[in-house]
Amino acid sequence: MDYAFERDWIQLLALMEERFGEQPDITSMVFAVGLQEAGQGAREFKKDEKIDLMHVGVCTLLEPLGYYVREGEDEDGWPHFVQGEPMPALTHGEQERMMRRALLHYFAAWLGREVGEEDAG
Repeated sequence: MDYAFERDWIQLLALMEERFGEQPDITSMVFAVGLQEAGQGAREFKKDEKIDLMHVGVCTLLEPLGYYVREGEDEDGWPHFVQGEPMPALTHGEQERMMRRALLHYFAAWLGREVGEEDAG
């Protein structure tokens, strides 16, 4: 077991719970990343906008791993990505662990550590 990874994950969940009032799941954390990156602020979102925010979150989290490349932003400020390296075939558990590591990498500064301290991959 990777105790440092588990410790950091528990710390991130605690910080998110403190900030948002409840412990988030991975989906809501990815949504929060998308919201942050799209700079849309707090407002009501239509279903298609929520899907777009999830896409932005996933692309942002997987960009450091080379799976997506940010192309820029559209006229409304939404980031756009193109696929980079092909994604490997992963089990559900492997996908979840990859996303957890990517979330830890994304929130590294909030956790009070350097980005390079924990490998995102």
